[in-house]
Amino acid sequence: MLRFGPDAGPVVIAALPLFEEANRTRAFTVTILRALAERGIAGALPDLPSQGESVRPTHETTLPILREGFAAAAASLGRPAFSLTIRSGALLDAAAALTGRYHLSPMTGADLRRELVRARQASARESGQPFDAASIDTAADPVELAGNMIATQLLRELTDAVPVALATRTVRLETEAKPADAKLSGSPLWRRAEPDNDIDFAARVADDIAAWIETCAG
Repeated sequence: MLRFGPDAGPVVIAALPLFEEANRTRAFTVTILRALAERGIAGALPDLPSQGESVRPTHETTLPILREGFAAAAASLGRPAFSLTIRSGALLDAAAALTGRYHLSPMTGADLRRELVRARQASARESGQPFDAASIDTAADPVELAGNMIATQLLRELTDAVPVALATRTVRLETEAKPADAKLSGSPLWRRAEPDNDIDFAARVADDIAAWIETCAG
């Protein structure tokens, strides 16, 4: 687990999005955590099951396993903890004992599943290979979607999965139509084909998190 900032006080623990978006947003997340450290707030970035240095393959991962992994990482910090999640990472902090949750452009499990299916359909059209989206619900073996082998159990779990609303600050890009507690200007890095960063956007997120934590403490 990567650690940033002071050894005392509150700590922000990050949950990256699931699957390929984790790679696209990792540098951005680290930049946010470093910016928080410069503002006197500690940060942590754990490798959850099937992410980063984890040896667990994606097709052996379920939503409870991911949530338990995040909860265990948060508990191991031994300090008041706030989550920072990006996109589908907002589905992972439900089981953790947290002082507050900061969700950046959160999405539901159903939204994630639809995006994965659309990516698979686009790939099938380009390759000329047949793909029936309905087959996902009857498949017994892991299904390949957007370059990932995903357990059918996880796909079923995503159908009804939603972010926790309790003690949550929801922040979105200015270009997003969905409601939020605040909207910031920045780049949707999770949409890009390759990993990228937006230092100015990261600084704005860090400023907003720092102000929010101060409000929570007050």
